[in-house]
Amino acid sequence: MNINVNITEIRKTAEEYYRNGDYYCSEAIVKAIKDGFSLDISDTVISLASGFPVGMGRAGCSCGAVAGGVMAIGMLFGRTQPKDEKVGKAMALSKELHDLFQSRHQVVCCRALTKGMELGSLEHMKQCIAFTGEIAEEVAKIAVRELK
Repeated sequence: MNINVNITEIRKTAEEYYRNGDYYCSEAIVKAIKDGFSLDISDTVISLASGFPVGMGRAGCSCGAVAGGVMAIGMLFGRTQPKDEKVGKAMALSKELHDLFQSRHQVVCCRALTKGMELGSLEHMKQCIAFTGEIAEEVAKIAVRELK
């Protein structure tokens, strides 16, 4: 794992993945964090994020970018063994990310964040690209802080 990352580059990469149509928000964040930190995990992990865009499969619930950020935190700090105490750290960092986003945007609900926007419109895309970059950057900041 590489902890000497360029946080700004991770943000830009996540935004570009979304902007170019390569990935949706949650997928872009998982891919940018995985690659930015050189995690020894297959790209198949991206598929785990595929159901979260547009508020969980277009249901409008939790913001897909936040969900992708939580998944990325899990990649870095989550557990793989039953009853491993690492789950507490992953949960605490996930709550930190959630609360930070909520403090900035008042809500974490995709439906509320995109109220009045047409799905796929320029306004919608600009906002979601920005959220994708913001979350990728914040996950990278949290990870660098916790890994040093």
